[in-house]
Amino acid sequence: MSTSRRLGVVMDPIGAVTYAKDSTLAMLLAAQAHGFELTYLEQRDLLLRDGVALGRGRPLTVRADPGSWYTLGEPTLAPLSDLDCVLMRKDPPFDTEYIYTTYILERAEAAGLLVVNRPQGLRDMNEKVYTAAFPQCCAPTLVTRDMGLMAAFLSEHGKIVVKPLHTMGGRSIFVLSQGDPNARVVFETLTEYGEHFAIAQRYLPEIVQTGDSRVLLVDGEPVPYALARIPSGGDHRGNLAAGARGVARPLDDRDRWLAGQIGPVLAARGMLFVGLDVIGGFVTEINVTSPTGIREIDKQCGTSIGDQLIAAIGQRLAG
Repeated sequence: MSTSRRLGVVMDPIGAVTYAKDSTLAMLLAAQAHGFELTYLEQRDLLLRDGVALGRGRPLTVRADPGSWYTLGEPTLAPLSDLDCVLMRKDPPFDTEYIYTTYILERAEAAGLLVVNRPQGLRDMNEKVYTAAFPQCCAPTLVTRDMGLMAAFLSEHGKIVVKPLHTMGGRSIFVLSQGDPNARVVFETLTEYGEHFAIAQRYLPEIVQTGDSRVLLVDGEPVPYALARIPSGGDHRGNLAAGARGVARPLDDRDRWLAGQIGPVLAARGMLFVGLDVIGGFVTEINVTSPTGIREIDKQCGTSIGDQLIAAIGQRLAG
């Protein structure tokens, strides 16, 4: 009987990832190097039968080769609890299908499986709204459906950022200044005429020079470098997917204070890999679904963040 530890991953199609930038691949390379046997799953491979969470998993081998970075074996249907750990790395959108996936993973968790990040936390911690749990770490923020309140918030602060609650990668992020003739239509678009919640935050001008920094937390502890994502000329979005460039920098005292406020709380709730978005010393988002940034920081700083995460998983399994 094999005594190898088994790690599964639920992710988007592996053949479509960007080899040089994909954080999930970094995690899988580290897990394989630490002796884990890998099993690959997509959302469509998960199911429940009589209360038991099952997966149609395929054996996975990964390689640090940009021309051929994975090999998949034949699928086998088995209880997810046959694995030791599953990485839930499906990218947003955080839609109903995503929520159903967390229900399936929660049944596997009840049968003894370690799920990273924990399914309940994935459901509870909306990446924009959950910042409300740490108001001491955030700039003024408003979550509302009320377009009049959004207009008043703009008048109060003079310049704001508004965005939907369910997107990623810099989609549908607007910067509005007092007197902007587009303000009303932006509020209408984001709230769908008051039918959906949206978020408004005071504009932080540091985004232009120092960018939107991603501070990574591994089991509550900050990685010693942040990835500052500097917007491209003519754009206000500090998102790599929107064309920003990533520049690694050492954490400063404010970063460490923010991590100390937030990290232990999330680690206690089973969130082992988290990304804080920090602009001008304020947290704007708490990313728990599939945070990225590993590859860029590792390349620029010589770190091995995937190894840190796999070590933390090993400690959880041992404990």
